[in-house]
Formats: sequence, C-alpha cells, structure tokens
Amino acid sequence: MLSDAKIRAAKARDKAYKLTDSHRLYLLVKPNGSKLWKWNYAYDGKQKTMAFGIYPMVSLVNARAKRDDARALLDEGKDPSVVKKLRIEANLEAGRNTFERVAREWHENAKAQWAAIHADDVLRSLERDVFPLIGDLPISELTAPKILEALKSIEDRGAIETAKRVRQRISAVFVHAIAKGIAEKDPAEKLGAVLKPLRKGRQPAITDLGRLRQMINDAEEDYARPITRLALRLLALTAVRPNEIRGARWEEFENLNDAEPLWRIPAARMKGDVERKNEIGGDHLVPLARQSVEVLRALWPLTGSGALLFPSNRHGHRPMSENAIGYLLNRAGYHGHHVPHGFRAAFSTIMNEWAERNGKKHDRQIIDLMLAHVPKEKVEGAYNRAAYLERRRELAVIWADKLIATLPPPTVLVHRPAKKTGEFSRRRVPAELPDDFRFPQVTLAG
Repeated sequence: MLSDAKIRAAKARDKAYKLTDSHRLYLLVKPNGSKLWKWNYAYDGKQKTMAFGIYPMVSLVNARAKRDDARALLDEGKDPSVVKKLRIEANLEAGRNTFERVAREWHENAKAQWAAIHADDVLRSLERDVFPLIGDLPISELTAPKILEALKSIEDRGAIETAKRVRQRISAVFVHAIAKGIAEKDPAEKLGAVLKPLRKGRQPAITDLGRLRQMINDAEEDYARPITRLALRLLALTAVRPNEIRGARWEEFENLNDAEPLWRIPAARMKGDVERKNEIGGDHLVPLARQSVEVLRALWPLTGSGALLFPSNRHGHRPMSENAIGYLLNRAGYHGHHVPHGFRAAFSTIMNEWAERNGKKHDRQIIDLMLAHVPKEKVEGAYNRAAYLERRRELAVIWADKLIATLPPPTVLVHRPAKKTGEFSRRRVPAELPDDFRFPQVTLAG
C-alpha cells in the first residue's frame, strides 16, 4: 500500500518504475521525475490501462476514489475508459451548446409563425439584453440566479415589461433545448413571480432629461425609415399627440422662412368631441423652435412634394402607421419604458420643474396650454387658444435647447440605414437642401 510519505520520497531513476497500491492501482515514476497515476483492469477478456492524472495534482486519496468509481462501472458491465471518453465528448458538446447558439436556433425555427418586424424585435431583445451576459455559457449549466441577474439588469433601466417579455423568450429557448435533450429543466420558468409588477394607469414615460436624450439617441441610431426618425424627433420637440404628428400636413405650417414659424393644427384634427372639432378658433397653435424647423428642412426633400409630412411607405396619400414610432422605441430597448405619448409627460415634468426654479408667472398654465390642455374652470368655447403665444415660443426654444443639446442634426438621421442589413429606404435619399433654400408658402385649406 502506498502512502504520501512513500510517494514524496520516490526519486527518478534511469528507467521508469512502478509503486503499486491496492486493486491494481499504481504510480508510474518516470526518468524525468514526473509521477503518473495508472490503473490496470480487464474488460471483455482484454487487459486495459486507464490514466487518472499526475501526482500531486491528483492526490493518493483522489486516485483511489477514481479507481473505486471505475471499478463500480466495471461491476455494471461498462468499460470505464469508454464512459470517460463519452463524458468528455458530452462536456465538449455542452460547451458548444451555449445559450446564444441554442437561442438563435430556436429563433430560426420559430420566426416563420411571426410577423417579420416582431421576429426582428425578439432577436434584438436577446442580442441586446441577454447574449452579452449569458450568451457564451452552456445552456445546460445555467441557473435561475444567473438568468435573474440578466433580467434585473433590464429592470434597472426601468423597462419592466421588457424584462417580463425577455423572461418568456428565455423560457421558450429552454423548452426548445429540453426537447432536443441538451437541457433538463427550465430555470427561467418561475422567475416571473420575482420580477417587478407592471405599472398600471399612466402610460410609461422617461421624465429625466439625461435619460430622455439617451433614449432618443438610441432610437435614432437604430434602423428605421428616415421619416420615422424625423417624426420621432419632431414629436419630442413639439410634445403634440402622436396622431397629430402622423396626420401633419405641409399646409399647416406657417412662416417657416421667418423668425416666428408656427404649426397650426386644425381643430378638426385635435383630440376632443364634435363640438371641439367644429369650434371656431379651436386650432392648436404650436410655435416652432429653430430645431423643429431644421427637422422640416431635412424632411422636405423626402416628402415635400406631397401633402403629408409623414406618409405611409406604401401609400403616399395615407399617414404613416400609428405603430411606427412605437416600434422604433421598442427596437431600441424601451418597450414598457417609454411610448410615443410619453413625450408629453416628459415635456410637462421637465419644463414644470424648470419653471419652478427659473420661470415666470403663469408659466405652469402656459405649459398646459402648449399641451392643448383646457383648464377645468374654463368653458371650451371661451378658451383663448392663441393666448401667451410669445411666451409659448420662448418656452419652446428653452425646451428644444435642453432636449437637443447632445443630439446630431436632423440631416444625419436621413442617411442612417433603414434596415438591419445596412440598406437604405427603397426611395432614393435626395441631396440636402441648399443653404439659401426657402419653403414655399402653402395656405391652409378651408
């Protein structure tokens, strides 16, 4: 029987020699001084040798444990060397079956049942929020705490609904892996119970200026039609309702070449009942900051020949899809965190906070007027919608200067890719306008 003392005392000789232990386990001492654990056994009438590692990396105790495990396999009629080789192959295959590899296989298999834009959104959410954290780990070794760590990182940026959707997608990947025999359980299955609950009531909105700028930048860097990016920028600058952006017509804009540009949204297009829509003088007046006019200048070569600022890609006489801006925000990672309507809440929150510190008398009421809110104490028809127009223009400039401070000019948005592959819109992107360009005067119909 061997002992640690006897093994340590063994010196190298001119030829290799053995130090034997029980049940055919021995230590082979080589001329270079290395000491290797070996075990002889018989299987199916043949003599075989199995290596257990190098001493002292593998201790005497560990070598005996390896021998005993191998003997147990022999008792079951299995060849220990074959079992070891199969385990190594299984470990290698498990290493190859990373979460990202299996997730992409699942997505490729499942995407035929989805709309193309949804299929892209699903894959992008995994690429953005999951693969960087757990994508290179073997799917069979992932645990619930590790997956929860990835989901919590989504929650930490406020995207509560996105975290829940991503959990569902991770779980679907595990179901696929279980069906293929490369995972035994779904560690994401029960994690929904420990995620934050969805916020009820108000639509989600980012109301911190720094995060709002970052969100706009992230969305504008994503792939989209140029007019969708420009619609997002104009929506953020004007804080009108999304439907008012979608239906915007060139004839509604006044004095774009002068010092006091204005967007006159007809009462008929405003939110409200029939009485509001038929109200004389009920047009909503939106003073435009310089940055808003720059958006219109970038947009004019794309859609200035038509009636609508933001037409559908397929039908030029129809407005863009009501979901276009929302999908862009979702693709950028803000699903459940900010919606198109949320720019109104952002404008109201940020500008009211500014007004408390730096504003003038009545600024809070003027901000409500800019949002087309009617005070409860006022009768609809008696409300002066053109009131405080000069101060509204000043506040619009303050808002635009704050919002766009770190964002690129609108012309940059026109030349960014329209598709994930780097392609541009099917329509050719026109050249930029000359410096001396002037908008033609268009009169509002009716």
